[in-house]
Amino acid sequence: MVDKIVIGSDHGGLSLKDAVKNFLAGRGIEIEDVGTNNEGSVDYPDFGEKVALMVSRGETPAGILICGTGIGMSIVANKFPGVRAALVTDEFMARMSKEHNNANIIVLGGRVITAESAEQMVAAWLDATFEGGRHQQRLDKIVRIERDVLNR
Repeated sequence: MVDKIVIGSDHGGLSLKDAVKNFLAGRGIEIEDVGTNNEGSVDYPDFGEKVALMVSRGETPAGILICGTGIGMSIVANKFPGVRAALVTDEFMARMSKEHNNANIIVLGGRVITAESAEQMVAAWLDATFEGGRHQQRLDKIVRIERDVLNR
């Protein structure tokens, strides 16, 4: 079970971030919010970097990123070694992102989903367990690719 999550959003994900934080707090999960904290226009890479860096360094086991569609944050987060960020749009994807891909960051689209569906997706992700086995073999290949690219 995850007991701490780092969360970040841009202005397009701010209201959804607040709803997700309330949901996480209700589950007794410690939350580190790295911003943004107002509706002024900001650059999503700044907040995606903060969350992904903390997960990549092992400072926290999991993260949640939210921007307007989730696409930009997904691109940013997956640049970091050891990060497996999954953009999810329903409960099935959220659950599979953990069971098959061991996603350590989920990404949500603040302009795409409702707060209720976000809570359901976050719950599905948190409650799922990585299955290992053939899925671990695939993750090992991703780690090898990551290592090879970084050493070029």
